[in-house]
Amino acid sequence: MSEPRPPRSLADRRVSQPAAKNLDARRRRRRRAARWALLAVALLAGAYGTAAFAQGSSGGQGGGGATAAFAQGSSGGQGGGGATAAFAQGSSGGGVGGATATNAPITGRGDVAAGRRLFLSGCASCHGDDARGIANRAPNLHGAGAQAADFYLRTGRMPLSEPDDQPVRAPVQYTEREIRQLVAYVGSLGGPPIPRVDPAAGDLARGREVFTSNCAGCHQIVARGGIVTGATAPPLQDATPTQIAESVRTGPYLMPNFSERQISDADLDSVVRYVLWTRAPDNAGGWGIGNIGPIPEGMVAWLIAIVALIGVARLIGERTP
Repeated sequence: MSEPRPPRSLADRRVSQPAAKNLDARRRRRRRAARWALLAVALLAGAYGTAAFAQGSSGGQGGGGATAAFAQGSSGGQGGGGATAAFAQGSSGGGVGGATATNAPITGRGDVAAGRRLFLSGCASCHGDDARGIANRAPNLHGAGAQAADFYLRTGRMPLSEPDDQPVRAPVQYTEREIRQLVAYVGSLGGPPIPRVDPAAGDLARGREVFTSNCAGCHQIVARGGIVTGATAPPLQDATPTQIAESVRTGPYLMPNFSERQISDADLDSVVRYVLWTRAPDNAGGWGIGNIGPIPEGMVAWLIAIVALIGVARLIGERTP
């Protein structure tokens, strides 16, 4: 059994007191420095989060790489025919889309006749035998053009199981041959042809500018999609260049259609080039966080700020007995 240590002498205590005071002083300085550092981190993170949320709500660009605006766009509703009413919008756009709009490469009589038969068996129940539409069910397709038919059929948005459903990208229901035949038939009723675009001829910076002004409010700045009143704006990651151009000119569902006066053929090439670029954006200088906009960026920033503030509170606070 060890012997108890003798009490320290008064001289020993006097020698150890300055060392203890110096140690306490160093500890206080370290705590003070840590408080200021954590407070700075909290302020910076809070400011970043606030800025990201503010930009998101105003439709502007967000921080962190190529992300931004997950803002709600306006919803100019469409009349008649529920979801299918947008099918015939191409006839009202005034434009024929793309860098050089040309007729669809399939317009022979055989295709039209075969397309007519397919139409009667798969489309006439909503659009009518004469393709002039049925009130409160589906619109008139005279003047819709090949571009609208090609877009809806090749993206699986038509046919719909229910006329009031929002048409969304789905598995294609027809074979390539059948699509060509149906497009030829609808195209024979008049309207804009399938657009032909050349993304390589577009300007990337100009495409971003046009897309930001006209599309990012719904589709988000890097085309990951969003939510608008009464519908969802789909992501554009799976759309082909032709489908992008067709959607711009046709205006599917609640989306407005853009004529050549609003978005020129050259600008449309640039928009398509930009949308293709967004599939692998350059996030240099920031963490993309999936490139889905400033909302998740703001959440991450606020989480960092909360952790930092809790750390500051624990350092500043004192334990009570």
